[in-house]
Amino acid sequence: MYEEARSAAVPGAVLWRAGGPGGGSGGMVLPDGCMDLLWVDGRLLVAGTDTRPHPAGEVPGGVFAGIRLAPGTAPALLGVPAHVLRDRRVELAELWPAREARRLAGLVGAYGDPRAGLEELAARRAAAAGPPDPVTAEVVARLRAGEAVAAVAAAVGLGERRLHRRSLDAFGYGPRTLGRVLRMRRALALARSGMRYAEVAHAAGYADQAHLAREVRALAGTTLSAYTAGSGSAGAGPSTYEGSVGAPGAASEGANSETPQPSGSRTTA
Repeated sequence: MYEEARSAAVPGAVLWRAGGPGGGSGGMVLPDGCMDLLWVDGRLLVAGTDTRPHPAGEVPGGVFAGIRLAPGTAPALLGVPAHVLRDRRVELAELWPAREARRLAGLVGAYGDPRAGLEELAARRAAAAGPPDPVTAEVVARLRAGEAVAAVAAAVGLGERRLHRRSLDAFGYGPRTLGRVLRMRRALALARSGMRYAEVAHAAGYADQAHLAREVRALAGTTLSAYTAGSGSAGAGPSTYEGSVGAPGAASEGANSETPQPSGSRTTA
């Protein structure tokens, strides 16, 4: 079982939960550019951005709740650069004092729905961190629109090397990788809608259908046909169970307007 809803308190974030028989087992979590803060059976964890698919069951647990944070927004809340968490799922106690992490896990668990506790925690951290970096948001928007990295760098007034360094801190990897991930997410969403693959390739900005197939295989570890065949049973979760550790889907434009499933997204393909 997976379900999600947009956060009313944290701009661009998506709240999700997964559970039932097997908890978070089964399926794969696909890259989506997001990071997730998770509550898993009374523990708080963080799922970093991904460069490859991850087994949804790599974090053991029966009940998962999460808040999937829009690309580039999590580092300010967590106090660590995104590249430190790339392709990792770690206990919050590894990033913050263990006593504080346990206290916060207890507070989140005290809510009838742990998602509400995660939302409150994230909102407080966001308020303390101050306004989000407008450059980061513009980079995401331009890459999502398919602009080339050189054009993005020029538009935000940064050299490509400096943009790359800032992207490592904000997204966990460089702008080219983020652009590839966002383009793939859009392609998967289009394919899931029933669009023909050749049309998907053109609409998402790939050179041709073969290029699309190579990118999906490289980033998602599957084929479009296998993905679309399994997406019906996987649900439209976020990108975070992608997002991250649990199971995320396609709810918000900020966190993942083009995320067919959780955080990452989850697919049975």
